[in-house]
Amino acid sequence: MTKRFELIGKETVYDGFFVMETFRLKHTLFAGGWSGEISRELFRRNNCVAVLLYDPDTDRVVMLEQFRVGAAVNHPERAWLMEIVAGAIDEGETPEQVAYREAKEEAGCDILELRLINRFYTTPGGSSEMISLFYGRVDSNNIGGIHGLDHEDEDILVTTVPFDEAWRMLQDNRIESGIPIIAIQWLALNRDSLRAGR
Repeated sequence: MTKRFELIGKETVYDGFFVMETFRLKHTLFAGGWSGEISRELFRRNNCVAVLLYDPDTDRVVMLEQFRVGAAVNHPERAWLMEIVAGAIDEGETPEQVAYREAKEEAGCDILELRLINRFYTTPGGSSEMISLFYGRVDSNNIGGIHGLDHEDEDILVTTVPFDEAWRMLQDNRIESGIPIIAIQWLALNRDSLRAGR
């Protein structure tokens, strides 16, 4: 079977901080033939970068806590989420440049070594966003405090926690955002080799 789709029409229904588009399309079916016309809304935003900041010498993970409106809608009492450094890729930037920039802006730290973990879609049923997830080796001494850019209304509390505590936070559902869950699970699988310098 040849997988194909045909775009029938596209309309921008909102253009602000994010963009919302409506697509009309049809696509081939696994059983053969074509689907009828389908209408789908797409939340369009720039692709993003996330960075798991980890110090293999002290076995500490850099964690961020900040207010998230999506969480506030579902559980007002849990509107502040535990996360990792992340940010959007601006025009002309590489994912690597964003990783270094966001680590400085959001956590006040310098990345000593950067390694790509994976690239993946966050919710492709309705969003175009693709995440480039990196591991960034840092020196965890003197990392902490309140960070973020005033003109972006960021208010980010930065702490470092031992890996075991980060893992407990994940197990106890104190980490509810998908990207840090993926990152900490990756760290659990690769921690020994990182600490051995591999």
